[in-house]
Amino acid sequence: MQLIIVTGMSGAGKSRVMDSLEDIGFFCVDNMTPKLIPTFVQLLNDSAEIREKVAVSADSRLGYSFSYLPSALDELKKMECDYKIMFMDADNDVLLHRYQETRRKHPLVTDGSTRPLLDVIAEERELLKKVRNIADYVIDSSYLSTSQLKERVSKLFLDDFTNALKINVVSFGFKYGSPKDSDLLFDVRCLPNPFYIPELKNKTGLESEVREYVMSFDEAKNLEPKLTDLVTYLIPLYISEGKSQLTISVGCTGGKHRSVVFAEIIYNAIKEKGFKVSVSHRDINR
Repeated sequence: MQLIIVTGMSGAGKSRVMDSLEDIGFFCVDNMTPKLIPTFVQLLNDSAEIREKVAVSADSRLGYSFSYLPSALDELKKMECDYKIMFMDADNDVLLHRYQETRRKHPLVTDGSTRPLLDVIAEERELLKKVRNIADYVIDSSYLSTSQLKERVSKLFLDDFTNALKINVVSFGFKYGSPKDSDLLFDVRCLPNPFYIPELKNKTGLESEVREYVMSFDEAKNLEPKLTDLVTYLIPLYISEGKSQLTISVGCTGGKHRSVVFAEIIYNAIKEKGFKVSVSHRDINR
């Protein structure tokens, strides 16, 4: 049985992740107290109905009982349970905006409390720091749409996620903020910008005219082998260390031209080496 424990910051998208996991065949249980997780797993193992893929969520909504999570994880290890932890995160300002937009009460806010919401968010982040540090997957949902988040989850778990490193190459625009879940981040704003060429301004790095323009400069030609050699050298090292997920981010100013070109270049280089890799362009349509 594959067990995914979904946790993270309130408002960062855990419910959407659970919905996405359910859509791809996981048996999902929301808001389970950590004390019950080992018992729940044992009951499933003893059941006549086989559950190959299971996901449970646990977070600060549980209050003090959430502190039992480390003990629950120790029990799962003793049971030789194959589990992974997914931590959902987002920028403080984004979380604040989401709560203001939905007018939901933060789970750590007590009745009658007048504490600023940003202080409460900071408290929760401190509470979850240790769990985030041991998470197998960290997804920053700050700038991901519902469909993009679902796509990310599906790419992680549609096949046997225990056998190989999952690599995601993403292009982005620095003007919209850099992805917080990046393991490797490359800045290609040093290259000539097609934005200032009238006939290229409204095209993207997926179109041949833009790619040819970007790669017509010596700076880009010399950068290409250096980046691809570095990335393909590092990937086997990450695999040997048991890393489950690798996010490679490539940024330019708006995330539409240069970063898209180089994200595709890196994606193709990794794919040619036989590794499992996906590519996405976060800000290409902004």
